Amino acid sequence: MTVAVCADVGSTYTKVAVVDLDGGELVAAAAAPTTVATDVLHGLDAAVAAATAGLGARDAPWYVCSSAGGGLRLAVVGYEQLVTAQAGRRVGLSAGANVVHVAAGRLGAADLSALRAARPDVVLLVGGTDGGDADTLTHNATRLARARWRVPVVLAGNVDVRDELAGLLAAARVPVTVADNVLPRIGVLAPGSARAAIREVFLRHVIGGKRLSRGSRFARLVRAATPDAVLTGVEVLADRVGGDLAVVDVGGATTDVYSVLVPDERAGGPGREVAGTLWRARTVEGDLGMRWSAPGVVRAAAEERLLAPGEQEDLARAAAVRAADPGFLPAGEAERAVDRRIAQLAATVAVRRHARGGATGERGGRDLRDVRLLVGSGGVLRHAPAGHAAQVLAAVLADHAGGWALPRAARAVVDVEYVLAAGGLLAAEHPQVAGALLGRYLAVDGGRSGATRRGATRDRPGAG
Repeated sequence: MTVAVCADVGSTYTKVAVVDLDGGELVAAAAAPTTVATDVLHGLDAAVAAATAGLGARDAPWYVCSSAGGGLRLAVVGYEQLVTAQAGRRVGLSAGANVVHVAAGRLGAADLSALRAARPDVVLLVGGTDGGDADTLTHNATRLARARWRVPVVLAGNVDVRDELAGLLAAARVPVTVADNVLPRIGVLAPGSARAAIREVFLRHVIGGKRLSRGSRFARLVRAATPDAVLTGVEVLADRVGGDLAVVDVGGATTDVYSVLVPDERAGGPGREVAGTLWRARTVEGDLGMRWSAPGVVRAAAEERLLAPGEQEDLARAAAVRAADPGFLPAGEAERAVDRRIAQLAATVAVRRHARGGATGERGGRDLRDVRLLVGSGGVLRHAPAGHAAQVLAAVLADHAGGWALPRAARAVVDVEYVLAAGGLLAAEHPQVAGALLGRYLAVDGGRSGATRRGATRDRPGAG
């Protein structure tokens, strides 16, 4: 048996899956606390040792993604807020980045100060369709060069001036990576090249710069930011399903929503998006989470009128306890019920925002009516009894008052074995294995629902 070790080094826990490369099956899994305070390799090595014990997998290849240390912080600088800047933001999210700042138009002194204050790891510099306006992109590149900017820049704007501006930035010792235009024509969003460039910069500059490990071994091991790996896994799963799907990942600090739509008549016509349609999209809700952001869940749920009469005060108190102690573990059924309620509200609000289009920048909303599969992820769902996790996802699929068109015939499963990230990590070198793995454990090929499978995981921490 030939196996591969797939690992996700998260901010709280490091999760490891050992995958059989011959059959696309999960052989073993384990988790250990992420050791950010010392060296993340300590936690990674411990988790791998636990997962591979007795397997004789000493020479197995490692595939690692990471969101430790806050993941990838991205700023977008574009030409117009509703066009290229919005297109850049969508591309950044699809690359697994936390988009911390968006600027549009010609950068002035105050804009440059705001950009610095956002502390991005990478700047995505975009502007102008190919053959269109080049003045704003030229001005902004020149401004960064003169400001002695040292944060890596991905240049993905008007191709007519791209090489010239790359030379200008490089001459000023600005780390620059060139990519194709994210918006080559109005209404045509082309994320692939910029997404690959952002991934390259993340691996080359960001992972080592976060000082998560003393040596260079960790930087050599990491192949992607975790959300980028997960989105790749979602894409592989969508190809396997052969239709639209969505994923809601409820974490301690954020709730992420991924959706993959099959291009159709929405791609053209008078109603098309000026900034293009991103058929494979991700949104991040930084105010919705199980621990650090639990108070934000209660506030957002109140604003969305999701709370029952008299519920807000007690729930807010419980959320404050969790935010004050992110390592909080529920003791007893009453506390676990509170966690489930927070998860239900976080998932519902996050999917509402994603589907309404505000979070993705789509004026007409994101059409999820043809979603066939809704996948739930995150520790609160993975570690819950199958029936309780199903209740969380059922609330999303029954959100008739949410202001969005519900899926007409969606099946809900939970990524209990945490295979989405593993599938995404394997996709480039082992696409058939990745597809088989995701098909088997997320019930695409007729297997059991992930919400009920508990087979291989050896260690299930209380927070995910």
